[in-house]
Amino acid sequence: MTRIAIDGGQSALRLRVLPSGRTGEGPGYTHGPDALQRMLEAIGSAAAEAEVTGRVEIVALGLTGYPQAPGAAGKFAQDVGELLNADEVRLTQDMVTAHAGALLEGYGVVVAAGTGLVCLAVDRDGTWRKLDGHGYLFGDAGSAFAIGRAGLVAVQRARDGRGPVTKLADTALDPVTLYRSSTLVDDVARFAPEVLRCAAEGDPVAHELVVRAAEDIAETIGAAVAQLAGEGPVPVACVGGLFNGAGEQLLAPVRDALPPRAQLTPAAGNSLDGAERLATGPAGTYADLIVTHRR
Repeated sequence: MTRIAIDGGQSALRLRVLPSGRTGEGPGYTHGPDALQRMLEAIGSAAAEAEVTGRVEIVALGLTGYPQAPGAAGKFAQDVGELLNADEVRLTQDMVTAHAGALLEGYGVVVAAGTGLVCLAVDRDGTWRKLDGHGYLFGDAGSAFAIGRAGLVAVQRARDGRGPVTKLADTALDPVTLYRSSTLVDDVARFAPEVLRCAAEGDPVAHELVVRAAEDIAETIGAAVAQLAGEGPVPVACVGGLFNGAGEQLLAPVRDALPPRAQLTPAAGNSLDGAERLATGPAGTYADLIVTHRR
């Protein structure tokens, strides 16, 4: 019987069919009053690309745009079930699938950083704590959006003569034009690789922005580790597109700023792998974080 795993991020939505392994992709999450409808359409597009047909036994989804309003998650899970002809839908936040994919024993801290940033700490007794993930206006410290925005601010300051000269200002982009974009958050986040490139080439302004982002990420990790009982080491996995693209350029300063208990460890898998775990096995540690709809 077919099962489906879905990882819905801000940049893209990815779908995997099990056990065949076929994949599909749709647009990522965008803010707005019709965000849930667009997310359903993205799931439909990804399913069509993956050639999903017939009855589906279980769908497991981890979403950036997890519906927060009372009753909204259950209704959305029902809508997904109808869309994909699924007997059961397991809906959760992307931080949960990131954790499930990265730390197979279910204990420790996972920071998922792409366009946004969210952190999930899970203790040995199953208690959990979410940190950040507060969105581009009020949080997501150290995310690609935060780095991109800081870089674009540096561009404007340099061009105005209010800030130091920086290679970042060589971009042909006029940041002000982004105000009109319907994908503003993603567009700003896409400037983060330029900040990382300029930092790697020795630009001091860009370097300072990367260090500042690393310190923000380490601060979040430190707060997460402090929530877990005991005094022993805590495994910490850093996952997501930002870390995949930056590698040691970002991980090294994060590591330098971490408290002693935090032990960076390679992730066993990604968020889509985590969604696959939730689609093919028991909820286990994450049971309280999953909304289930059955028909």
